[in-house]
Amino acid sequence: MHLAILNTGGTISCVGQPLAPMGAAAFAQACMAQLNPALLAQHPDLQLSYLTGLAFPDSASGTLDSTNLQPRDWCLIAEVILRHYTDYDGWVILHGTDTLDATAAALPLLLSRFSAEGFALAALSRPIILTGSQLPLWQQAADGQLLLHPYSDALQNLSGAVAAAQSGLTGVGVFFNRQLWPASRVRKVHTEHFAAFAAPNAPALAQYGIQPQLHAAYWPAAPASPAISLEQPAVRQALCAQLAAVQAGLPQVPVTLFSAFPATFNPALGQAWLAEMFRAGLALGVKGVVLQGYGAGNFPSGHVQQPAAGAMYQALQQAQAQGVVVVGSTQTPQGGVMQHSYAAGAWQAEVGVLNPADLTPMAALVKLSLLLAMQAHHGWSLATVKRLFQQNLLGEMHSVNRLDSRSQPSLLPGQALTALDGSAECVNHPQHGLQLWQHPPGQPRQLLWQALSSNTLAQARRPLRLTLQRNGTLQLSDGQGLSVWQRSGCATQAAVLSLDGSASEGNLALCVYDAASGQWVWQLYPE
Repeated sequence: MHLAILNTGGTISCVGQPLAPMGAAAFAQACMAQLNPALLAQHPDLQLSYLTGLAFPDSASGTLDSTNLQPRDWCLIAEVILRHYTDYDGWVILHGTDTLDATAAALPLLLSRFSAEGFALAALSRPIILTGSQLPLWQQAADGQLLLHPYSDALQNLSGAVAAAQSGLTGVGVFFNRQLWPASRVRKVHTEHFAAFAAPNAPALAQYGIQPQLHAAYWPAAPASPAISLEQPAVRQALCAQLAAVQAGLPQVPVTLFSAFPATFNPALGQAWLAEMFRAGLALGVKGVVLQGYGAGNFPSGHVQQPAAGAMYQALQQAQAQGVVVVGSTQTPQGGVMQHSYAAGAWQAEVGVLNPADLTPMAALVKLSLLLAMQAHHGWSLATVKRLFQQNLLGEMHSVNRLDSRSQPSLLPGQALTALDGSAECVNHPQHGLQLWQHPPGQPRQLLWQALSSNTLAQARRPLRLTLQRNGTLQLSDGQGLSVWQRSGCATQAAVLSLDGSASEGNLALCVYDAASGQWVWQLYPE
Protein backbone atom coordinates (compact mmCIF):
# COMPACT_ATOMS: atom_id res chain seq x y z
CA MET A 1 0.00 0.00 0.00
CA HIS A 2 1.29 3.44 -0.94
CA LEU A 3 0.35 6.27 1.47
CA ALA A 4 0.90 10.00 1.00
CA ILE A 5 1.72 12.11 4.06
CA LEU A 6 0.80 15.76 3.68
CA ASN A 7 2.07 18.16 6.33
CA THR A 8 0.01 21.36 6.59
CA GLY A 9 1.68 22.60 9.79
CA GLY A 10 0.53 22.74 13.39
CA THR A 11 2.07 21.63 16.66
CA ILE A 12 3.07 18.22 15.34
CA SER A 13 5.65 19.82 13.01
CA CYS A 14 6.66 22.75 15.22
CA VAL A 15 10.14 23.52 16.53
CA GLY A 16 11.84 26.46 18.25
CA GLN A 17 10.87 28.96 20.93
CA PRO A 18 8.21 30.13 20.46
CA LEU A 19 6.94 27.15 18.51
CA ALA A 20 6.46 27.61 14.76
CA PRO A 21 5.80 25.02 12.01
CA MET A 22 8.74 23.60 10.06
CA GLY A 23 8.71 23.75 6.30
CA ALA A 24 7.27 20.65 4.64
CA ALA A 25 10.58 19.64 3.04
CA ALA A 26 12.58 19.88 6.30
CA PHE A 27 9.89 17.95 8.14
CA ALA A 28 9.83 15.26 5.45
CA GLN A 29 13.60 14.89 5.54
CA ALA A 30 13.59 14.39 9.32
CA CYS A 31 10.77 11.85 9.13
CA MET A 32 12.43 9.82 6.39
CA ALA A 33 15.66 9.66 8.35
CA GLN A 34 14.30 8.87 11.80
CA LEU A 35 10.69 7.62 11.52
CA ASN A 36 10.49 5.61 8.32
CA PRO A 37 12.70 2.74 9.52
CA ALA A 38 10.37 2.07 12.45
CA LEU A 39 7.15 2.58 10.47
CA LEU A 40 8.27 0.36 7.61
CA ALA A 41 9.49 -2.34 10.00
CA GLN A 42 5.99 -2.43 11.47
CA HIS A 43 4.34 -2.30 8.01
CA PRO A 44 6.78 -4.05 5.62
CA ASP A 45 4.42 -3.85 2.63
CA LEU A 46 3.92 -0.11 3.08
CA GLN A 47 5.39 2.65 0.93
CA LEU A 48 5.39 6.22 2.30
CA SER A 49 5.70 9.43 0.30
CA TYR A 50 5.95 12.86 1.92
CA LEU A 51 4.37 15.49 -0.32
CA THR A 52 5.95 18.92 -0.15
CA GLY A 53 4.13 20.75 -2.95
CA LEU A 54 1.41 22.32 -0.79
CA ALA A 55 2.28 25.92 0.11
CA PHE A 56 -0.12 28.29 1.84
CA PRO A 57 0.21 31.75 0.28
CA ASP A 58 0.46 33.64 3.59
CA SER A 59 3.34 31.57 4.97
CA ALA A 60 7.06 31.97 4.35
CA SER A 61 7.63 28.29 5.18
CA GLY A 62 4.62 27.11 3.18
CA THR A 63 3.04 25.52 6.29
CA LEU A 64 0.75 27.22 8.79
CA ASP A 65 -0.20 27.18 12.43
CA SER A 66 -3.83 26.13 12.01
CA THR A 67 -4.93 29.23 13.92
CA ASN A 68 -4.29 31.11 10.67
CA LEU A 69 -6.05 28.75 8.27
CA GLN A 70 -8.96 30.28 6.35
CA PRO A 71 -11.67 28.71 4.16
CA ARG A 72 -9.55 29.10 1.02
CA ASP A 73 -6.97 26.79 2.58
CA TRP A 74 -9.45 23.90 2.86
CA CYS A 75 -9.67 24.06 -0.92
CA LEU A 76 -5.88 24.03 -1.33
CA ILE A 77 -5.63 20.83 0.70
CA ALA A 78 -8.48 19.22 -1.26
CA GLU A 79 -6.86 20.30 -4.53
CA VAL A 80 -3.63 18.45 -3.70
CA ILE A 81 -5.58 15.30 -2.85
CA LEU A 82 -7.59 15.46 -6.07
CA ARG A 83 -4.55 16.16 -8.23
CA HIS A 84 -2.75 13.07 -6.90
CA TYR A 85 -5.82 10.97 -6.08
CA THR A 86 -4.90 7.87 -8.08
CA ASP A 87 -1.17 8.13 -7.28
CA TYR A 88 -1.68 6.93 -3.70
CA ASP A 89 -3.86 4.38 -1.94
CA GLY A 90 -4.55 6.65 1.01
CA TRP A 91 -3.69 9.91 2.72
CA VAL A 92 -2.49 11.04 6.14
CA ILE A 93 -2.95 14.78 6.69
CA LEU A 94 -0.92 16.38 9.51
CA HIS A 95 -2.77 19.39 10.89
CA GLY A 96 -2.77 21.81 13.81
CA THR A 97 -5.36 21.14 16.49
CA ASP A 98 -6.87 24.66 16.68
CA THR A 99 -8.92 24.31 13.48
CA LEU A 100 -8.55 20.61 12.73
CA ASP A 101 -12.30 20.21 13.30
CA ALA A 102 -13.04 22.76 10.56
CA THR A 103 -10.79 21.11 7.97
CA ALA A 104 -12.14 17.69 9.00
CA ALA A 105 -15.69 18.92 8.32
CA ALA A 106 -14.69 20.58 5.03
CA LEU A 107 -12.75 17.80 3.28
CA PRO A 108 -15.61 15.26 3.04
CA LEU A 109 -17.82 17.91 1.39
CA LEU A 110 -15.10 19.28 -0.88
CA LEU A 111 -14.25 15.76 -2.08
CA SER A 112 -17.88 14.85 -2.85
CA ARG A 113 -20.60 16.11 -5.15
CA PHE A 114 -24.37 15.96 -4.62
CA SER A 115 -27.58 16.32 -6.56
CA ALA A 116 -30.19 18.84 -5.46
CA GLU A 117 -31.94 15.95 -3.70
CA GLY A 118 -28.84 15.14 -1.64
CA PHE A 119 -27.70 11.98 -3.44
CA ALA A 120 -24.00 11.52 -4.16
CA LEU A 121 -22.72 12.20 -7.68
CA ALA A 122 -19.09 11.83 -6.62
CA ALA A 123 -17.86 9.83 -3.61
CA LEU A 124 -14.54 9.04 -1.96
CA SER A 125 -13.20 5.52 -2.46
CA ARG A 126 -9.92 5.85 -0.54
CA PRO A 127 -9.03 6.72 3.08
CA ILE A 128 -8.04 10.20 4.29
CA ILE A 129 -6.93 10.38 7.92
CA LEU A 130 -6.25 13.68 9.69
CA THR A 131 -4.12 13.82 12.80
CA GLY A 132 -2.02 16.20 14.87
CA SER A 133 -0.60 16.37 18.37
CA GLN A 134 -0.55 18.30 21.61
CA LEU A 135 3.26 18.33 21.74
CA PRO A 136 5.71 18.56 18.81
CA LEU A 137 7.13 15.46 17.19
CA TRP A 138 10.64 16.90 17.33
CA GLN A 139 12.71 18.81 19.81
CA GLN A 140 15.77 20.76 18.73
CA ALA A 141 19.10 20.17 20.45
CA ALA A 142 21.54 23.00 21.17
CA ASP A 143 23.48 22.14 18.03
CA GLY A 144 20.32 22.32 15.92
CA GLN A 145 19.89 18.56 15.54
CA LEU A 146 16.31 17.31 15.53
CA LEU A 147 15.51 14.60 18.07
CA LEU A 148 12.25 12.80 18.77
CA HIS A 149 10.40 14.47 21.62
CA PRO A 150 10.38 11.85 24.40
CA TYR A 151 7.07 12.92 25.99
CA SER A 152 5.05 13.80 22.89
CA ASP A 153 1.86 12.17 21.64
CA ALA A 154 2.92 12.98 18.08
CA LEU A 155 4.62 9.69 17.18
CA GLN A 156 1.71 7.65 18.52
CA ASN A 157 -0.80 9.74 16.55
CA LEU A 158 1.20 9.66 13.33
CA SER A 159 1.84 5.91 13.48
CA GLY A 160 -1.80 5.32 14.45
CA ALA A 161 -3.01 7.40 11.50
CA VAL A 162 -0.78 5.34 9.19
CA ALA A 163 -2.35 2.16 10.60
CA ALA A 164 -5.88 3.59 10.28
CA ALA A 165 -5.26 4.50 6.65
CA GLN A 166 -4.72 0.78 5.99
CA SER A 167 -8.00 -0.26 7.62
CA GLY A 168 -10.20 -0.15 4.53
CA LEU A 169 -12.03 3.06 5.44
CA THR A 170 -13.51 4.87 2.43
CA GLY A 171 -13.88 8.44 3.59
CA VAL A 172 -12.36 10.91 6.04
CA GLY A 173 -11.46 10.16 9.65
CA VAL A 174 -9.60 11.84 12.51
CA PHE A 175 -7.10 9.79 14.51
CA PHE A 176 -6.15 11.03 17.96
CA ASN A 177 -5.02 9.28 21.14
CA ARG A 178 -5.58 5.71 19.86
CA GLN A 179 -9.08 6.45 18.54
CA LEU A 180 -10.41 6.93 15.03
CA TRP A 181 -13.36 9.33 14.80
CA PRO A 182 -15.77 10.33 11.99
CA ALA A 183 -14.22 13.52 10.68
CA SER A 184 -17.28 15.76 10.50
CA ARG A 185 -18.28 14.95 14.07
CA VAL A 186 -15.15 15.85 16.03
CA ARG A 187 -14.47 18.83 18.24
CA LYS A 188 -11.50 19.74 20.39
CA VAL A 189 -12.39 18.85 23.98
CA HIS A 190 -9.18 19.54 25.89
CA THR A 191 -6.29 21.99 25.62
CA GLU A 192 -3.78 19.92 27.62
CA HIS A 193 -4.69 16.22 27.67
CA PHE A 194 -3.58 13.91 24.88
CA ALA A 195 -7.23 12.88 24.46
CA ALA A 196 -7.78 16.25 22.83
CA PHE A 197 -10.50 15.27 20.33
CA ALA A 198 -13.77 13.42 20.57
CA ALA A 199 -17.09 13.17 18.78
CA PRO A 200 -19.66 13.75 21.56
CA ASN A 201 -22.60 12.83 19.31
CA ALA A 202 -21.14 9.85 17.46
CA PRO A 203 -19.33 6.61 18.35
CA ALA A 204 -15.67 6.03 17.53
CA LEU A 205 -14.94 4.22 14.26
CA ALA A 206 -12.09 2.28 15.87
CA GLN A 207 -9.91 1.97 18.97
CA TYR A 208 -6.26 1.01 18.70
CA GLY A 209 -4.54 -0.94 21.47
CA ILE A 210 -2.71 -4.26 21.44
CA GLN A 211 -5.15 -5.19 18.67
CA PRO A 212 -7.28 -2.68 16.73
CA GLN A 213 -11.01 -2.83 17.37
CA LEU A 214 -12.79 -1.69 14.22
CA HIS A 215 -16.46 -0.73 14.44
CA ALA A 216 -17.32 -1.07 10.77
CA ALA A 217 -21.06 -0.58 11.39
CA TYR A 218 -20.36 3.13 11.94
CA TRP A 219 -18.01 3.61 8.99
CA PRO A 220 -18.86 5.87 6.05
CA ALA A 221 -20.60 3.96 3.29
CA ALA A 222 -18.57 3.13 0.20
CA PRO A 223 -19.74 4.67 -3.11
CA ALA A 224 -23.21 3.40 -3.96
CA SER A 225 -22.01 2.63 -7.48
CA PRO A 226 -18.63 2.48 -9.27
CA ALA A 227 -20.01 5.14 -11.61
CA ILE A 228 -19.83 7.82 -8.88
CA SER A 229 -16.48 6.76 -7.43
CA LEU A 230 -13.52 9.15 -7.61
CA GLU A 231 -11.71 6.33 -9.37
CA GLN A 232 -13.50 7.55 -12.52
CA PRO A 233 -11.62 10.33 -14.41
CA ALA A 234 -14.86 12.05 -15.46
CA VAL A 235 -16.07 12.11 -11.85
CA ARG A 236 -12.79 13.70 -10.70
CA GLN A 237 -12.95 16.23 -13.52
CA ALA A 238 -16.44 17.34 -12.51
CA LEU A 239 -15.31 17.55 -8.88
CA CYS A 240 -12.32 19.70 -9.87
CA ALA A 241 -14.72 22.13 -11.54
CA GLN A 242 -16.84 22.27 -8.38
CA LEU A 243 -13.73 22.82 -6.23
CA ALA A 244 -12.60 25.73 -8.40
CA ALA A 245 -16.05 27.30 -8.15
CA VAL A 246 -16.09 26.87 -4.36
CA GLN A 247 -12.65 28.42 -3.98
CA ALA A 248 -13.75 31.42 -6.04
CA GLY A 249 -17.11 31.69 -4.31
CA LEU A 250 -16.15 31.37 -0.63
CA PRO A 251 -15.05 35.01 -0.20
CA GLN A 252 -18.43 36.14 -1.55
CA VAL A 253 -20.51 34.16 0.99
CA PRO A 254 -19.14 34.91 4.47
CA VAL A 255 -20.72 32.87 7.26
CA THR A 256 -20.31 33.66 10.94
CA LEU A 257 -20.92 32.16 14.37
CA PHE A 258 -23.08 34.25 16.71
CA SER A 259 -23.34 33.22 20.35
CA ALA A 260 -26.03 33.96 22.88
CA PHE A 261 -24.87 35.42 26.18
CA PRO A 262 -26.64 37.24 29.03
CA ALA A 263 -26.94 40.70 27.47
CA THR A 264 -29.08 43.73 28.27
CA PHE A 265 -32.40 44.17 26.46
CA ASN A 266 -35.29 46.60 26.95
CA PRO A 267 -38.64 45.37 25.60
CA ALA A 268 -40.32 48.74 26.16
CA LEU A 269 -37.83 50.47 23.87
CA GLY A 270 -37.42 47.56 21.50
CA GLN A 271 -33.69 47.42 22.12
CA ALA A 272 -31.26 44.56 22.71
CA TRP A 273 -27.48 44.39 22.57
CA LEU A 274 -27.60 41.01 20.81
CA ALA A 275 -29.88 42.41 18.12
CA GLU A 276 -27.61 45.40 17.51
CA MET A 277 -24.56 43.15 17.20
CA PHE A 278 -26.46 40.84 14.84
CA ARG A 279 -27.56 43.77 12.63
CA ALA A 280 -23.94 44.94 12.48
CA GLY A 281 -23.09 41.59 10.91
CA LEU A 282 -25.90 41.98 8.40
CA ALA A 283 -24.55 45.41 7.48
CA LEU A 284 -21.14 43.83 6.79
CA GLY A 285 -22.76 41.51 4.23
CA VAL A 286 -22.84 38.12 5.92
CA LYS A 287 -24.71 35.49 3.90
CA GLY A 288 -25.10 32.91 6.66
CA VAL A 289 -25.21 32.87 10.46
CA VAL A 290 -24.88 29.95 12.87
CA LEU A 291 -26.60 30.89 16.12
CA GLN A 292 -25.04 29.28 19.20
CA GLY A 293 -27.92 29.16 21.64
CA TYR A 294 -28.28 27.81 25.13
CA GLY A 295 -29.20 24.22 26.00
CA ALA A 296 -31.64 22.81 23.45
CA GLY A 297 -30.99 25.78 21.15
CA ASN A 298 -32.86 28.48 23.04
CA PHE A 299 -32.05 32.08 22.14
CA PRO A 300 -33.24 35.32 23.79
CA SER A 301 -35.79 37.05 21.56
CA GLY A 302 -35.60 40.39 23.36
CA HIS A 303 -39.12 40.11 24.79
CA VAL A 304 -40.00 37.50 27.42
CA GLN A 305 -43.78 37.55 26.98
CA GLN A 306 -44.11 38.30 23.27
CA PRO A 307 -41.13 37.01 21.28
CA ALA A 308 -42.40 38.59 18.06
CA ALA A 309 -42.10 42.02 19.70
CA GLY A 310 -38.45 41.38 20.64
CA ALA A 311 -35.54 43.14 18.96
CA MET A 312 -33.72 39.87 18.22
CA TYR A 313 -36.85 38.38 16.65
CA GLN A 314 -37.10 41.40 14.37
CA ALA A 315 -33.41 41.28 13.52
CA LEU A 316 -33.85 37.68 12.39
CA GLN A 317 -36.87 38.72 10.34
CA GLN A 318 -34.64 41.27 8.64
CA ALA A 319 -32.06 38.56 7.92
CA GLN A 320 -34.69 36.33 6.36
CA ALA A 321 -35.94 39.20 4.18
CA GLN A 322 -32.36 39.82 2.99
CA GLY A 323 -31.88 36.16 2.03
CA VAL A 324 -29.40 35.45 4.82
CA VAL A 325 -29.50 31.79 5.89
CA VAL A 326 -29.67 31.45 9.69
CA VAL A 327 -29.31 28.11 11.45
CA GLY A 328 -29.55 27.23 15.11
CA SER A 329 -27.04 25.30 17.17
CA THR A 330 -26.15 24.89 20.82
CA GLN A 331 -23.20 25.86 23.00
CA THR A 332 -23.70 22.58 24.86
CA PRO A 333 -21.00 20.11 23.74
CA GLN A 334 -23.21 17.02 23.62
CA GLY A 335 -26.71 16.52 22.23
CA GLY A 336 -28.61 18.34 19.52
CA VAL A 337 -31.02 21.19 18.94
CA MET A 338 -34.63 20.60 19.98
CA GLN A 339 -36.13 23.77 18.66
CA HIS A 340 -39.70 23.21 19.86
CA SER A 341 -38.99 22.00 23.39
CA TYR A 342 -39.17 25.43 25.03
CA ALA A 343 -41.04 28.63 24.26
CA ALA A 344 -37.67 30.38 24.56
CA GLY A 345 -36.52 28.56 21.43
CA ALA A 346 -39.68 27.60 19.53
CA TRP A 347 -40.12 31.15 18.16
CA GLN A 348 -37.02 30.78 15.96
CA ALA A 349 -38.85 28.61 13.42
CA GLU A 350 -41.23 31.53 12.77
CA VAL A 351 -38.36 33.62 11.41
CA GLY A 352 -36.84 30.83 9.32
CA VAL A 353 -34.07 29.60 11.62
CA LEU A 354 -33.07 26.12 10.41
CA ASN A 355 -32.67 23.19 12.77
CA PRO A 356 -29.25 21.48 12.37
CA ALA A 357 -30.06 18.44 14.55
CA ASP A 358 -26.77 17.47 16.24
CA LEU A 359 -24.26 19.16 13.93
CA THR A 360 -21.42 20.75 15.87
CA PRO A 361 -21.36 24.55 15.51
CA MET A 362 -18.11 24.35 13.51
CA ALA A 363 -19.44 21.65 11.20
CA ALA A 364 -22.59 23.76 10.72
CA LEU A 365 -20.50 26.81 9.77
CA VAL A 366 -18.38 24.78 7.34
CA LYS A 367 -21.34 23.00 5.73
CA LEU A 368 -23.32 26.21 5.25
CA SER A 369 -20.26 28.03 3.86
CA LEU A 370 -19.55 25.33 1.30
CA LEU A 371 -23.16 24.85 0.20
CA LEU A 372 -23.53 28.60 -0.35
CA ALA A 373 -20.26 28.64 -2.30
CA MET A 374 -21.51 25.74 -4.47
CA GLN A 375 -24.91 27.31 -5.10
CA ALA A 376 -24.17 29.28 -8.27
CA HIS A 377 -22.07 26.48 -9.81
CA HIS A 378 -24.95 24.02 -9.53
CA GLY A 379 -27.77 26.49 -10.14
CA TRP A 380 -29.38 25.67 -6.81
CA SER A 381 -32.10 27.86 -5.36
CA LEU A 382 -31.69 29.16 -1.83
CA ALA A 383 -34.47 26.73 -0.82
CA THR A 384 -32.32 23.86 -2.13
CA VAL A 385 -29.33 25.07 -0.10
CA LYS A 386 -31.50 25.16 3.03
CA ARG A 387 -32.86 21.67 2.37
CA LEU A 388 -29.40 20.21 1.75
CA PHE A 389 -28.11 21.85 4.91
CA GLN A 390 -30.74 20.06 7.00
CA GLN A 391 -30.08 16.68 5.38
CA ASN A 392 -27.39 14.26 6.45
CA LEU A 393 -25.10 14.10 3.41
CA LEU A 394 -21.96 12.34 4.69
CA GLY A 395 -22.59 11.28 8.28
CA GLU A 396 -22.02 14.80 9.63
CA MET A 397 -25.34 14.77 11.50
CA HIS A 398 -28.16 12.51 12.62
CA SER A 399 -30.38 11.80 9.63
CA VAL A 400 -33.81 13.13 10.52
CA ASN A 401 -35.71 12.36 7.32
CA ARG A 402 -34.02 9.31 5.78
CA LEU A 403 -33.14 5.67 6.39
CA ASP A 404 -30.12 4.42 4.44
CA SER A 405 -29.86 0.67 3.90
CA ARG A 406 -26.04 0.90 4.02
CA SER A 407 -25.60 2.81 7.29
CA GLN A 408 -28.89 3.42 9.11
CA PRO A 409 -31.25 0.65 7.99
CA SER A 410 -33.67 0.35 10.92
CA LEU A 411 -36.42 2.35 12.58
CA LEU A 412 -36.89 0.97 16.08
CA PRO A 413 -40.15 1.19 18.07
CA GLY A 414 -40.73 4.82 19.05
CA GLN A 415 -38.31 6.22 16.47
CA ALA A 416 -39.46 8.47 13.63
CA LEU A 417 -38.46 10.17 10.41
CA THR A 418 -39.38 13.86 10.37
CA ALA A 419 -40.07 16.20 7.46
CA LEU A 420 -37.38 18.88 7.34
CA ASP A 421 -39.88 21.61 8.18
CA GLY A 422 -41.42 19.58 11.04
CA SER A 423 -44.82 19.42 9.33
CA ALA A 424 -45.03 15.61 9.38
CA GLU A 425 -43.41 12.52 10.85
CA CYS A 426 -43.31 8.86 9.95
CA VAL A 427 -43.20 7.03 13.27
CA ASN A 428 -42.78 3.37 14.13
CA HIS A 429 -45.36 3.39 16.92
CA PRO A 430 -44.80 0.67 19.56
CA GLN A 431 -48.47 -0.36 19.43
CA HIS A 432 -49.67 0.71 15.97
CA GLY A 433 -46.66 0.06 13.75
CA LEU A 434 -45.64 2.37 10.91
CA GLN A 435 -47.74 5.52 10.71
CA LEU A 436 -47.51 8.85 8.90
CA TRP A 437 -48.81 11.90 10.80
CA GLN A 438 -49.31 15.51 9.78
CA HIS A 439 -48.73 18.33 12.30
CA PRO A 440 -50.86 21.32 11.23
CA PRO A 441 -49.81 24.51 13.09
CA GLY A 442 -51.98 25.09 16.14
CA GLN A 443 -54.13 21.99 15.48
CA PRO A 444 -54.17 18.36 16.64
CA ARG A 445 -52.04 16.04 14.54
CA GLN A 446 -53.78 14.11 11.74
CA LEU A 447 -53.15 10.52 10.63
CA LEU A 448 -52.37 10.42 6.90
CA TRP A 449 -51.40 6.77 6.38
CA GLN A 450 -50.55 3.57 8.23
CA ALA A 451 -48.96 0.34 7.06
CA LEU A 452 -50.97 -2.19 9.08
CA SER A 453 -54.68 -2.90 8.99
CA SER A 454 -56.57 -3.38 12.25
CA ASN A 455 -56.75 -7.15 11.62
CA THR A 456 -52.99 -7.43 11.06
CA LEU A 457 -52.33 -5.34 14.17
CA ALA A 458 -54.54 -7.58 16.29
CA GLN A 459 -52.53 -10.65 15.28
CA ALA A 460 -49.06 -9.06 15.42
CA ARG A 461 -46.70 -9.47 18.34
CA ARG A 462 -45.72 -5.90 19.06
CA PRO A 463 -43.59 -3.78 19.14
CA LEU A 464 -42.20 -4.12 15.63
CA ARG A 465 -38.93 -3.19 13.94
CA LEU A 466 -38.86 -1.52 10.52
CA THR A 467 -35.91 -2.58 8.34
CA LEU A 468 -34.88 -1.29 4.93
CA GLN A 469 -32.90 -3.86 2.96
CA ARG A 470 -30.35 -2.91 0.34
CA ASN A 471 -32.61 -4.06 -2.49
CA GLY A 472 -35.34 -1.65 -1.32
CA THR A 473 -37.48 -4.20 0.51
CA LEU A 474 -39.19 -2.58 3.50
CA GLN A 475 -40.23 -4.92 6.29
CA LEU A 476 -41.91 -4.76 9.70
CA SER A 477 -40.91 -7.73 11.84
CA ASP A 478 -41.61 -8.83 15.41
CA GLY A 479 -39.19 -9.80 18.16
CA GLN A 480 -38.84 -13.30 16.70
CA GLY A 481 -37.85 -11.93 13.31
CA LEU A 482 -41.17 -12.92 11.72
CA SER A 483 -42.34 -10.57 8.97
CA VAL A 484 -45.69 -8.87 9.70
CA TRP A 485 -45.70 -6.50 6.72
CA GLN A 486 -43.48 -6.13 3.66
CA ARG A 487 -43.14 -4.06 0.51
CA SER A 488 -40.97 -5.74 -2.12
CA GLY A 489 -37.82 -4.13 -3.39
CA CYS A 490 -36.21 -3.74 -6.78
CA ALA A 491 -32.82 -4.13 -8.41
CA THR A 492 -31.04 -1.46 -6.34
CA GLN A 493 -28.17 -2.36 -4.01
CA ALA A 494 -28.28 0.91 -2.05
CA ALA A 495 -31.83 1.87 -1.07
CA VAL A 496 -32.89 4.99 0.84
CA LEU A 497 -36.28 5.60 2.46
CA SER A 498 -36.98 9.34 2.49
CA LEU A 499 -39.71 11.56 3.91
CA ASP A 500 -39.66 14.41 1.40
CA GLY A 501 -41.50 17.67 0.92
CA SER A 502 -43.90 19.34 3.31
CA ALA A 503 -47.37 18.52 4.58
CA SER A 504 -47.98 22.26 4.92
CA GLU A 505 -47.21 22.83 1.25
CA GLY A 506 -49.13 19.76 0.06
CA ASN A 507 -46.16 17.94 -1.49
CA LEU A 508 -45.35 15.42 1.23
CA ALA A 509 -44.07 12.06 -0.02
CA LEU A 510 -42.70 8.90 1.59
CA CYS A 511 -40.51 7.23 -1.06
CA VAL A 512 -37.77 4.69 -1.60
CA TYR A 513 -34.86 5.80 -3.79
CA ASP A 514 -31.93 4.08 -5.43
CA ALA A 515 -28.94 5.92 -3.90
CA ALA A 516 -26.70 4.86 -6.79
CA SER A 517 -28.76 6.80 -9.32
CA GLY A 518 -30.79 9.13 -7.09
CA GLN A 519 -33.89 7.88 -8.89
CA TRP A 520 -37.28 7.30 -7.27
CA VAL A 521 -38.08 3.57 -7.10
CA TRP A 522 -41.46 3.30 -5.41
CA GLN A 523 -43.73 5.32 -3.15
CA LEU A 524 -45.61 4.53 0.07
CA TYR A 525 -47.39 7.88 0.36
CA PRO A 526 -49.35 9.20 -1.38
CA GLU A 527 -50.53 5.79 -2.57
